[in-house]
Amino acid sequence: MYHNYFKRLALTALTVLPVMASAAEYPSKNVQGIIQWGAGGATDSIMRAVTPAAEKVLGTDVILTNRSGGVGAIAMKYVNARKSDGYTILMGAENPQMYKVMGLADIDYSDMIPISILAQGISIIVARNDAPYDNIKEFIDYAKSHPNEVKVGSTGPGGLPSILLAILQGQEAFRVTNIPYNGDGPGMTALLGSAIDVMPTSYGPAKEYIRAGKLKVLGLMDKTAHPELPNVPPVTDFYPDLAAQLPYSSFFGIFVKKGTPQQAVDKLSKAFNQSASSEEFKTLVTNRGFTYLGLSGQQADDYLERFRSVASWIVYDSGIAKHSPQDFKIKKIGN
Repeated sequence: MYHNYFKRLALTALTVLPVMASAAEYPSKNVQGIIQWGAGGATDSIMRAVTPAAEKVLGTDVILTNRSGGVGAIAMKYVNARKSDGYTILMGAENPQMYKVMGLADIDYSDMIPISILAQGISIIVARNDAPYDNIKEFIDYAKSHPNEVKVGSTGPGGLPSILLAILQGQEAFRVTNIPYNGDGPGMTALLGSAIDVMPTSYGPAKEYIRAGKLKVLGLMDKTAHPELPNVPPVTDFYPDLAAQLPYSSFFGIFVKKGTPQQAVDKLSKAFNQSASSEEFKTLVTNRGFTYLGLSGQQADDYLERFRSVASWIVYDSGIAKHSPQDFKIKKIGN
């Protein structure tokens, strides 16, 4: 009887020990980093900059692969189809927060665990130097008195320029002619060539043109001034009711599938946040026109949920969403 008892106890110990050892060994192999956008873009550049130092902390390689397409949905679906073991991570931007209401996917960042929200963009409205308005209020007043005359660059429904424009149109009704381009770069080129009059965008793509005096900034889509643009008034100087929706900008983050062991989440968060907090990385994101964040845990969850609410309700109220945010229990900011 006692012999059988101790035999069973020994077998149990042998079964438990490998599991414990396996959990303690993370990471015991390479980690796959799936970048949501193509090579050379902002997301790709940020992820390739933050990864080398994170690899040293993790003690393993992070193999980076670009999987673009579907406004980032292809990469997100790929990661969520893998095991929740911390060995496949998503390196993405802000777009998934609108997937559900836009009908692009049945998952968004609320269905994942944020490892780190690394940085965010600085959203601005830029215009041709000879445009007959010098700030956001003057632009809106001009657009109101000249319906559809102002040509505004866009990257398509749900893109950052369309959301920034919709935020303004939520305050005052005005009509413009939207001209779509395949990204901020072509939009900047069109603005410089006077093919369009105004472009809502991130500071990064417009930075050098602004510094060279080739474009003027009408306003900052934020509720406070920014040191990179000290003389540019935030939009809330004219429309204080927009404060709850701002800042609204691009952002860059690293995520894992829900169900990933906490130990893996903690190690990944430590590695990437430590890398992102370095002066080298902070200098890089600042030079590219972004703002360092380094958020994880509840701070990251709160940041993402506010963004999801603002984005989802804006595209819905603008008539470009396929589903109501209420279908997914997404609360409206201020309600």
